Amino acid sequence: DWLKRFKAALAFCPRLFGNSQPVLLYTWLADAMPELMEMGHKEHVHADAMPCYQTSWLCVFEAVSPYMWSYMGIAFALGISVIGAAWGIFLTGSSIVGGGIKAPRISSKNLVSIIFCEAVAIYGVIMAIIMSNKIEGSLIFEVSGKLEPWQAQTMVSGWCLFAVGLSVGFSNLFCGVCVGVSGSGCALADAQRPEMFVKMLIVEIFGSALGLFGVIVGIIQANGATFPKHLG
Repeated sequence: DWLKRFKAALAFCPRLFGNSQPVLLYTWLADAMPELMEMGHKEHVHADAMPCYQTSWLCVFEAVSPYMWSYMGIAFALGISVIGAAWGIFLTGSSIVGGGIKAPRISSKNLVSIIFCEAVAIYGVIMAIIMSNKIEGSLIFEVSGKLEPWQAQTMVSGWCLFAVGLSVGFSNLFCGVCVGVSGSGCALADAQRPEMFVKMLIVEIFGSALGLFGVIVGIIQANGATFPKHLG
């Protein structure tokens, strides 16, 4: 028994410290150890009896329905992509309108920058459709005690689609800003020197590819989300 060994070790303390205060402290610990252990056991049992969300913040996230996570992922994928597209169109469009006053010829050529920005929103729409087709509903999703295999699979699928929404949404957001800023510079440069248009267009093409990378990775991620079908 480890408690007897602990007391035996404390009995050896006077040889090391003499009759000093540490010996009294060690003796008190030896006598109080059973009570401390009992109190710790009661707290542990009490913690087990409490609801999960009262003991850990992580349990709060686990308590959210996986279908809620899935639809939040769809909202992020579409909403943040549209924000990126709108931001890019705002930056590019204002420069085209402003530069077109002095050089009206740039208005038609530089509309390609607007198309690149609009493609960012289209990426979000495509991913939202793919993610929506992944979701399969169940009659009731209630977790009590041990998880069933289909429940664990549903939870993982919900988190997976939420991660897809974040990766696609933010990649399209920064892609839209990138294309918008480069398109704005392209319009202003084209107004001054027409030979700069093709060179700046290449920059826009590479900037637009950033959102495409996010869509490709999002499709690969979404393949890991498999919701159980026809649950009774």
